[in-house]
Amino acid sequence: MLILFWAALLISCKEVSFKTPQPAGIKALREIPPSLQGHYLSYDEVNGEESDTLIIESWGYHFKDKKDVDWLGRGHLSDSLVVKFYKNYYFVNFKSGDQWVLRLIRQKAYGGIEFLSIDIQDDTKRREILKKISKETAVREIHRGEDTFYQITPTPDQLMKFIDKGFFSGSELSKIQ
Repeated sequence: MLILFWAALLISCKEVSFKTPQPAGIKALREIPPSLQGHYLSYDEVNGEESDTLIIESWGYHFKDKKDVDWLGRGHLSDSLVVKFYKNYYFVNFKSGDQWVLRLIRQKAYGGIEFLSIDIQDDTKRREILKKISKETAVREIHRGEDTFYQITPTPDQLMKFIDKGFFSGSELSKIQ
């Protein structure tokens, strides 16, 4: 179950997407800062037990399961993985075909992180969120095979408003190293 959770966090069948890495106009990081590097432990949402470990390094990230086996590949900072820092959030942009998919990381005071996305997998929730977003910026529906993208082009201020309004949700991971 947790493997599906991480896969959904990285790329899903239905995504809010962007034409360019977000926030627009903010310079990309050349490497991940030392303050964010480390090992972050996730917890199973059903039973609360320790689960996979997200390892953030200067060059990108990778995951290890409970048996210390790498899985899901490695994400290297590149022209298809762009990280930006803006207003206390790390904006992790993944290229999926011709679309950019966004995840947020917010570092907590104790060292842990929140890993956030706009979750639109549920039909009712998707309609509600997209209706609210469309009041701020146009939403363009794009189909690519079995994937559906809802492309938006917010300004950095509009993007921060979406964060403040709670459109991004996710889970908290504890820093263990």
